[in-house]
Amino acid sequence: MSVLVASIAACSTSSDGTSEQTAVDAGAEASVVVEGDYEWHLPAGFPKPKVPADNPISVAKVELGRRLFYDKRLSGNGTYSCASCHDPKRAFTDGLANALGSTGQVHPRSSMSLVNVGYASALTWANDLLGTLEKQALVPMFGETPVELGLVGQEQALLERLRDEPLYAEMFPKAFPGEAEAISIDHVVKSIANFERTIVSGGSAYDRYVYGHDSGALDESAKRGRDLFFSERTECFHCHGSFGFADNVSHEGTVITEMAFHNTALYNLDGQGAYPAASRGLIDISGEPRDMGRFKAPTLRNVAVTAPYMHDGSIATLGEVIDHYARGGRKIESGANAGDGAKSPLKSEFMQGFLISDAEKADLVHFLESLTDEAFLHDPRFADPWGAP
Repeated sequence: MSVLVASIAACSTSSDGTSEQTAVDAGAEASVVVEGDYEWHLPAGFPKPKVPADNPISVAKVELGRRLFYDKRLSGNGTYSCASCHDPKRAFTDGLANALGSTGQVHPRSSMSLVNVGYASALTWANDLLGTLEKQALVPMFGETPVELGLVGQEQALLERLRDEPLYAEMFPKAFPGEAEAISIDHVVKSIANFERTIVSGGSAYDRYVYGHDSGALDESAKRGRDLFFSERTECFHCHGSFGFADNVSHEGTVITEMAFHNTALYNLDGQGAYPAASRGLIDISGEPRDMGRFKAPTLRNVAVTAPYMHDGSIATLGEVIDHYARGGRKIESGANAGDGAKSPLKSEFMQGFLISDAEKADLVHFLESLTDEAFLHDPRFADPWGAP
């Protein structure tokens, strides 16, 4: 059972008619939620993440999960850890257009940020079947198309490596007391999921302006960019408008959980909306033609440090991302992916394009940069506990 000490947030409409996530009143503050022996220290406006009944959070699990997250022994060849693709200084991304697996295999998609992942109802770019972090963790561990950590067929060898580590001999029994087999794949997954739920970011300049009542936290350019972001002209907020700046959001108390995926008109290979075969979106799970090119809208918190952008890392800068949306889709002139995404019959209804001046685009980029939480990027709670730089 958790005890809420303080947390107040809601959606409101600003004086210029734009919709914005903001505090209900001037008293909105950060909250402390006590759950077992663990204390959630949540930013103002943030509810508590959902925690599965069969994997209650604890200090011991979180610390064990952090160790495992950074442990290269969790890859088949001992060269990769979760952190290899999810660096906290890059908001838990890797800076690559396409992720690399432990065997060197190139992933067709970009490493997704883990910022506020405990609030996400959709946990990968295009899969609506993975409803919990516990389920999702199995994909990089045991997935074969592509290989990420490469642990298929090495389950026993992995457990033996973990049992040989003196720290784990102490930490697993503390995290899972009374269990006959303290060191198990199930407990590895549950520990990592516990750690990932604690990866919460809400201390950006934007947050200080909205919740901290610091009128100087945003300069005039960022304020103008904020107004553009939450306007019907650009429509950014339709997919990035919650406290998490994402639309697949779930938390304790959520009644209806939405999983939304969108076709943002990046490709139109055949004039009918086709995407490259290596990464076609939700259609690869559902088999439904209408799901071609539909991907999750990721969080925009700390987005300035997570380049390159889109599901396949195919857009280099935030300015170019804005150009793409302003056009209503990307046009590729030549090559295997040639086509005009703006003419795709499958693109989202929000991909209508809009007019924006160079000055306005600079303001919008500046606002997106104001979502960077510098303290989060260097928070020792999320750092490598094995002592690596």
